[in-house]
Amino acid sequence: MKSVKKEKIENFTAFVPLSSRTKEEVQKLLDKNRMPTHVALIMDGNGRWAKQRGFSRIFGHKNAVKAVREAIEGCVEMGVKYLTLYTFSTENWQRPEDEINGLMQLLVSTLRSEVKELSEKGVKLGAIGELQSLPTKCQNQLKESITKTAHNDRLVLTLALSYSGRTEMKTAIQKIAQRVEKGEINPSQIDEELIAKHLYTASIPDPELLIRTSGEMRISNFLLWQLAYSELAFLDVLWPDFRKIHLFETLLNYQNRERRFGKTSEQI
Repeated sequence: MKSVKKEKIENFTAFVPLSSRTKEEVQKLLDKNRMPTHVALIMDGNGRWAKQRGFSRIFGHKNAVKAVREAIEGCVEMGVKYLTLYTFSTENWQRPEDEINGLMQLLVSTLRSEVKELSEKGVKLGAIGELQSLPTKCQNQLKESITKTAHNDRLVLTLALSYSGRTEMKTAIQKIAQRVEKGEINPSQIDEELIAKHLYTASIPDPELLIRTSGEMRISNFLLWQLAYSELAFLDVLWPDFRKIHLFETLLNYQNRERRFGKTSEQI
């Protein structure tokens, strides 16, 4: 049974096998003119990484900061303009209280310690989700970090915090319904563009590429509307072990795919 499962994973078109090439070798193969404008990342595997080493889950979260840096630096180096990180979902509030408290403290300390380096790299920070549900200390640090990086324009880094794709869509529908009720718009005017303008991500383009680590193959309520035509890439590496080589291999895999958007190969 194990061999069958492995075969299915290896033949799954969205699964990205990693080669033995070096980071530099892969980087040379990449075409900077064909980079995705927006990459979204589901950072999965921190808990399993820590458990394998005999530590608590928060140990894995703390050791994942290096992977975040690598993802940001890699995107900056390759000219990716938008990077969205699935940092904390609404479902994550169901986790043990000590893990949640540790994550919130880690968020504050990481924002505080990394904001200077983010600015030096030209990174503009943003956030989406039910931000009002975050602890006050987290909200304040987030606002401060966003303000300090607002002038940057090399990479827009968006943190999805207390985020739910379904809640985002529900909120957008409610806002549109309120406008219809007020007579501001007619139901016949509701189209995809109008819906997109009422989403948390109204100011940024949809991702062309979604990457998820840890070998899991699902999108977990992340950017449900925005991922409609995204390429999906699943990596068999736990998030704390993620490095630029993994990003570059995935970008190369993306560049070798044919994006048809419902058309045939001959029409492209």
